[in-house]
Amino acid sequence: MTAAPTLAKRYIEQRDKGYCIEGTRISLDSVVYAFLNGESPEGIAQNFPLLSLEQVYGAIAFYLANRELIDAYLKEGEEEFEKLQQSFREKNPLLYQKLKAAQMQKYSKV
Repeated sequence: MTAAPTLAKRYIEQRDKGYCIEGTRISLDSVVYAFLNGESPEGIAQNFPLLSLEQVYGAIAFYLANRELIDAYLKEGEEEFEKLQQSFREKNPLLYQKLKAAQMQKYSKV
């Protein structure tokens, strides 16, 4: 007698306001952004050693099946990040200038 194949498996879980790869602390965002930047599933799995190739493909399949929802979720996160950055710039202008100068210096050496 052979074992029956798994017909459905969960790869993503929702936590608080975000999505994570099931059983890990790795966000769906990380995998999706890598995928959208042209990384192969194998490359993504190499960059996230805690993920199996199956989990990476599962995350990508989840994204593709829910593209509209996840794209809106990612856009919301980007807007929230931009608001936090702007707030930081306004509250700490001197520190922000120092960080930008250090960043520019780092990139000018490369």
